This record gives sequence, structure tokens and C-alpha cells, in this order.
Amino acid sequence: MLKIGLTGGIGCGKTTVANLFATKGVPVLDADQIARDLVEPGQPALAAIVREFGAQILEAGRLNRAKLRETIFRLPARKQWLEALLHPMVFDAMRRQISMLRSDYCILCIPLLIEARQQEFVDRILVVDCPVELQYARIKSRNGLEESEISCIIQSQAGRGERLAAADDVIENIGAMAQLQMQVEKLHRFYLDLARKVPQPCDSNPID
Repeated sequence: MLKIGLTGGIGCGKTTVANLFATKGVPVLDADQIARDLVEPGQPALAAIVREFGAQILEAGRLNRAKLRETIFRLPARKQWLEALLHPMVFDAMRRQISMLRSDYCILCIPLLIEARQQEFVDRILVVDCPVELQYARIKSRNGLEESEISCIIQSQAGRGERLAAADDVIENIGAMAQLQMQVEKLHRFYLDLARKVPQPCDSNPID
């Protein structure tokens, strides 16, 4: 099965694009959702996090995500520790889920695909892109964060140029929903065609 790694910076519209593929019957696996499941009460990952960060990271027995996010952005070493814990678990869980799918291709929504250096986990990389100033506007509108907080998050991710350099395909999310739907439809047909052929090198972006 052809595996498409969907990635992009915060606020670029990955979830919207993933949902558009899902409406076409394409299986979508979300690394963020898998990571959330891994830190549910009773899961080994949560126990390890509590040992590392202390019980104050919990609220009513559940992980306080806001406090954890604040901590790891203040202390980069803690962020590295958390990623070293969760990333292998997330990719192992994703492999198991992929093995149960029956489809021409699937979408693997992995926000930190580039940062985790897991490009070889997928067959093609699809980047959802938009200008940085549009990222700021969307995040501020959606999350109500201060500009300094938004800047910290964006700077912790791979840069726009780095993502685009790694991309096999690019969706530009800068206009109306109809434009986004057209790009997804074109890629959907391209991926179906690609999945049904003998694998061959293909570096061109079908949207161009």
C-alpha cells in the first residue's frame, strides 16, 4: 500500500486536508491522536512521563497537556526526552495500524515527520504550506495565543524551506476551500494511479 506522509507547520491546515482525503474513503492515521492515546491513564507512556516530570504534571489523574507543553518549551532537554519516549511508540503503533488496512493508499498525518527524521517511513511526503504570517493569523484566531507563544512553537518546528525541500507534493492552503478541494481531488487521482502501477521514481508535483 502506498503510504503518503502528510505534514506541515502548525496552522497550515493539515487537519483540514486530512479530512478532505478521508471524505474520499482514504484511510487516515493521525500521529497526534496516537500520541494522545499513548498518554491516557493506565498507559506505560503516562507512567514514564510522571516519573520524569513529577505528579504535578497531572490533573485529576490525567495528563495536563498545557502544563507539559509549557514545561518542554521552557526546557529543551525535557522536550528531547519526551520525543525520545513517544516517537518510537507512535511509529510502532502506526505500523500496526497500517498492517490492518486494505486500501490503494493511506494518509499518515505526521506533523513532526521532518523533525523526527522519519522520511523513510513513508513513500511520498505531502506538505501543506502557507506563508508564515498566515500561520500566525490562523493560530491566534484558533488558539488565542500570544505572538511570543506562537513564535516559540513555530521556531521549534522545521522551517518552511526545509519542509518544502523534503516534499514530493505540495498543497498551498492560501485561498478558499474550493481551491483546497480541487488540489486534494487532483492528488487523490494521482495517488490512486500511482498506487496501481509498478513503483517507479516520480519526483514531479502533479499540482504544478
